[in-house]
Amino acid sequence: MANILVTGGAGYVGSHACKALSKAGYTPITYDNLCFGHEWAVKWGPLERGDILDRPRLDEVFKRYQPEAVMHFAAFAYVGESVTNPGKYYRNNVIGSLTLLEAMRDHVVDTIVASSTCATYGVPDAVPIREDAPQRPINPYGASKLMVERMIQDFAAAHRFKFSLLRYFNASGADPDNQIGEDHDPETHLIPLVLDAASGRRPNITVFGSDYDTPDGTCIRDYIHVTDLASAHICALEALKQGSRSGAYNLGNGLGCSVNEVIEVVQRVTGLTVPMLQGPRRAGDPATLITDASKARDELAWRPAIPDLASIIGTAWAWHQRQWPPAPGRLT
Repeated sequence: MANILVTGGAGYVGSHACKALSKAGYTPITYDNLCFGHEWAVKWGPLERGDILDRPRLDEVFKRYQPEAVMHFAAFAYVGESVTNPGKYYRNNVIGSLTLLEAMRDHVVDTIVASSTCATYGVPDAVPIREDAPQRPINPYGASKLMVERMIQDFAAAHRFKFSLLRYFNASGADPDNQIGEDHDPETHLIPLVLDAASGRRPNITVFGSDYDTPDGTCIRDYIHVTDLASAHICALEALKQGSRSGAYNLGNGLGCSVNEVIEVVQRVTGLTVPMLQGPRRAGDPATLITDASKARDELAWRPAIPDLASIIGTAWAWHQRQWPPAPGRLT
């Protein structure tokens, strides 16, 4: 079986991609410093502990496994922290990715499927967002990921790399087999925060803004199941192997769900009450972010298998219950 080097393979999306790679007949080689990843999430191939800034360690791993391609997930991804500590994000996300690309070049590995983000678009001029929309990130996290995209494109031009840049919208849910799932510290994603409030792990959920230009006044986002993200990476890798052109692809369901709708579906799926507080808008939060993912469907033959919000939340709830059962008295 061909080896695929998976940077950040012990993290949320990376670990689900490793499972998908194994199912597709590859051996995922997880390369992770375990800063945010989890050793328990590495189940489908070896774990090599290392940092993408550590070139000698990367050289060791490339020499040992001689991977056919790289899937690159390793990055810091907290938007608020990137604003207060931009140097951390530019050093890790940009310089770390440059170090990885140079190692690929020197070890003659010319194929990369890279995790990117809708944060590279910033506040969109129109929705749904297409891949040719202007990329104007409004925070250092989004800017760092846009720089990584540009570096990959430049390496492709100079060194004949083949690449797919996969721009995620809101990654959600958990492995339907309940083997792995979301476990961030701190947690910033809406669905696990709402599940925390429902199960009593936190006292409430704060809804930031109720006066947006949306049907119920709360922000609308495009939630995509994490296993559908993982399957897109396999589709992208296979397409590149078969000679498909390099490119960037949005990954989402093309369906918008508001914050209030997420809370309502969580209550319906769990049978629990979600305590809520109203808060002010957060700076830089667009009212609506929805993608047009038709390019990925057309060029990668990718189709989301779990597109509806209730099913997405159902898998997240199953994982949440395995990790943190509801506190006494929370059942309604």
